[in-house]
Amino acid sequence: MHGTTVVITGASSGIGLHTAIGMAALGATTVLACRDRGKAEAAAADVRAAATGGEVHVVDLDLADLPSVRACADELLARFERIDVLINNAGGIWSPRRVTRQGLEMTFGVNHLGHFALTSLLAERLRASSPSRVVTVSSVAHWFAPGGMRFDDLQSEGRYIGFDAYARSKLANILFTRELARRLAGTGVTANAVHPGPVRSGFGMDGDLGGITGLGNHLMRPFEITPEAGARTSIHVATAPELSTTTGGYFARSRPARTAPWARDDGAATRLWDMSHRIAARAGLDLPDVVAAPH
Repeated sequence: MHGTTVVITGASSGIGLHTAIGMAALGATTVLACRDRGKAEAAAADVRAAATGGEVHVVDLDLADLPSVRACADELLARFERIDVLINNAGGIWSPRRVTRQGLEMTFGVNHLGHFALTSLLAERLRASSPSRVVTVSSVAHWFAPGGMRFDDLQSEGRYIGFDAYARSKLANILFTRELARRLAGTGVTANAVHPGPVRSGFGMDGDLGGITGLGNHLMRPFEITPEAGARTSIHVATAPELSTTTGGYFARSRPARTAPWARDDGAATRLWDMSHRIAARAGLDLPDVVAAPH
């Protein structure tokens, strides 16, 4: 990975931090894109101490604020001539319902729309750096979104249940990956989604979860794997030579995995892409479209 640049969102702790350590150990220039600058700088110091192979940098990114996403993309494009790997790792789960700076439901806004926007803004640089890869961290939780995306209520205004919103955001990650892979076909840029496993990290442990969901999150912790183990699939999909042309896939434990039927709906993937583009525009962020390759 020497000579490559890897951008990782949410890399100040948990899976993201250990993904950054793994990529830096392979010699990549590793960029931590994080909301909390202080935590990000501390994490960057940890990465440098644990992995002396590559340079480590920090950029500001608040996925709950679309102008911050734009500013992050602009900084990345200005500072780095190449972006060889983009790992959309950051995510969260909230109860009760919260909204982003632009008034969008937080789970949808952070887990899906922020990454959709960042990837769209970096797409041309990824093409110019090809062969390159986009890895998006999803979850087996997408199986708990029967019926697929709730297109008539993507902002969960009619009904909000924290885990339901989370499950649909993880489904959105997979549908986004499928459509991105279709649109980037033949460009040398691959797009794949991963399930890291049930990871013992700070996820959902910062007081944002309550009720039965929060209780379940605490009860599951003794059965969870370490963040280091959880990072392995992201690192594998981002670096494995045998996956250099694999795109549109979903991986768990570093192997291809089966998705729920509603995650294989290409019509829903295209619809989600188009609606996400319009939602971002209404929120004040005009995105370059990633044009689908001709059939």
